[in-house]
Amino acid sequence: MLPMPIADLHAISRELAETGKRVRVLWQHPETLAFVARGREYRSEFHINPSDEVMYMISGQMNLHFRDPKGAEGVSVLPEGQLIYTAAGVPHSPRFPPDAFLLVMERKRKEGEIDRFQWFCPSCDNFLHEEQFVVSDYTADPVSKAYANFFDSEEFRTCSACGNIMPAPEST
Repeated sequence: MLPMPIADLHAISRELAETGKRVRVLWQHPETLAFVARGREYRSEFHINPSDEVMYMISGQMNLHFRDPKGAEGVSVLPEGQLIYTAAGVPHSPRFPPDAFLLVMERKRKEGEIDRFQWFCPSCDNFLHEEQFVVSDYTADPVSKAYANFFDSEEFRTCSACGNIMPAPEST
């Protein structure tokens, strides 16, 4: 049998909702990675991915925040049933509720590639903190690890420009 996995996106979405898990990796090979993600109500960071991404909104709606080359923030709205291409290196923040589900397809990381996660002050937009990870296995859920590192540190969440402290969510 050829390696041709078939995935029922709606069944996987139901499974994630029932178990409370955030991510289900569908496959992970040297040139391709696919996973279904459940929304995180507290998502606020900008992910800088070393590979291109294609995101398809299975259910619900996503506000994809992004930063242009000058650092200005914009938002693209992705309704259910639509997809978006995000080029490597574009800081982006997929924000959607926990009852919404997203299919993400990208290239598995090459050796030495680094994923970056950046936070900015919600009051004045000053840069707060960056987490970096070498993601060799996406089942390790690097987004949750980045969040835990950031939100566990009041120092990381405190703005050096205006003094605002980004509140930590009740659960990450």
